[in-house]
Amino acid sequence: MVEAIAAGRQKVSVEETLWKKLEEARSLVFELSGRGIPIYGCNTGVGWNKDKKVTKEFITGFNNSMLHSHAVGVGPYAPVEVVRAVMAVRLNGFLNLCTGISPGIVRMYQEFLNREIHPLMPVRGSVGQADIGNLSHIALAVTGEGCAEYHGEILPVSRILKQEGLKPAVPAEKDGLAMISSNALSAGWACLVLSRAEKILTTADVISCMSLEGFGGNTSQLRTEAAKKRKYEGQIETAKAMNSYLKGSFLYEADSSRPLQDPLCYRSTSQVHGAVRDALYYAEKELSIQINSSDDNPCLLQEERDITPSANFEPLAWVLPLEMLSIAFSHISKASCLRSIKLANPAFTRLTRNLSPQESVIAFSTIQKTFTALDAEIRSLANPVSMDTLPLAGEIEDRSTNAPLVVGRLEKILDDLCYILGIELMLAGQAMDLRKGKILGEVTGRGFAVLRKKIPFYDKDDRVLTEDIEAVCEMIKEGTFLRKLNI
Repeated sequence: MVEAIAAGRQKVSVEETLWKKLEEARSLVFELSGRGIPIYGCNTGVGWNKDKKVTKEFITGFNNSMLHSHAVGVGPYAPVEVVRAVMAVRLNGFLNLCTGISPGIVRMYQEFLNREIHPLMPVRGSVGQADIGNLSHIALAVTGEGCAEYHGEILPVSRILKQEGLKPAVPAEKDGLAMISSNALSAGWACLVLSRAEKILTTADVISCMSLEGFGGNTSQLRTEAAKKRKYEGQIETAKAMNSYLKGSFLYEADSSRPLQDPLCYRSTSQVHGAVRDALYYAEKELSIQINSSDDNPCLLQEERDITPSANFEPLAWVLPLEMLSIAFSHISKASCLRSIKLANPAFTRLTRNLSPQESVIAFSTIQKTFTALDAEIRSLANPVSMDTLPLAGEIEDRSTNAPLVVGRLEKILDDLCYILGIELMLAGQAMDLRKGKILGEVTGRGFAVLRKKIPFYDKDDRVLTEDIEAVCEMIKEGTFLRKLNI
């Protein structure tokens, strides 16, 4: 759902019954505040200033000051789809009824999404313990300040609201904190990254199968009977999928010249990809909990008629799986590189060196440096960063997770991996052309046809490969390759 909203394919609606519940939650905030109960960010300051009282006369000024002082994000600005994902996640958070926010502000978030008003929000500046420095930019836009992307133009929000007939929100008790005390940047962005990760993982499955055909390898390691003995769901699912992609392939024919076992980068593909798939499912499960629950501080407890300080903004439960996933995709990268190296080696393939079409052509030699450099970058990006924090706000906020940095690094890993998988695809296609006349699998055969419509066989003369690499990478990155396979 978040991905559909981010892409503009899904309008946002709020159930009518929830508006009444939002009003009730709002009334409870007024009731508790009226009793003189200290409420963080409502009648007290925030952070280091939590010991300072906020008088009723200064409520509006305090909320505006909070938004201005907390708007500290730095560039680059988030793409439109990320901004939409962030707003959708925060809107859904409001509907958990733990903020006590003004219903009018909730409606503004809905209107912004449905009218395609996208505030300019910098992606850096959060330590990953609530993205307050970034979400303040969206909150300010809701109050009529700043600029936004609107139908392809960057315009002042005040002008956009006037054109749309909308009035700027005026934040009152607790509204400022409710809009910004959330991990919505990290969580919304992560929703998009995980969706993309799932598609790239499936693409990696297909390309590894095409690579196995180019290598002339064994399918015995893909037997689901053996996979079921291991009992890892990801491995079983991956082995089953890979067999379906290779269905009808020449690899299932008996060949006495074929070695009994392949190198591990081929032999353990279903195990490696299966482990990554399990890690991905775990990350998706934890992130789903995050976006469908409250991370608010303080937390309004309607049934108990109370409000309590909370550390539910602590995102480690889903940041750790994201870091695990970065390491997991690093394994996919390494295995892909190793397979590409093997494809160029006639000692393994019994084809020409570097898959050259003839002796005078150098072919796929120097390209090994390209994917090796990219793999080194992925390896560095896979290093955990959730521990790299400093004590802030008078040393009260003395831990954090760097959640946006974790999400951004995973996204960059996926970007680089598209290049690495693209190069393996190029080599696999070249190897199959050199094998001449072999029957390919149902899906791998379609993959080969898609590849050859994008780039030609490496024939006769050496050519600049950068354009080929970029073309194939774009096909993987944009999802075109996977869509054309119809799986």
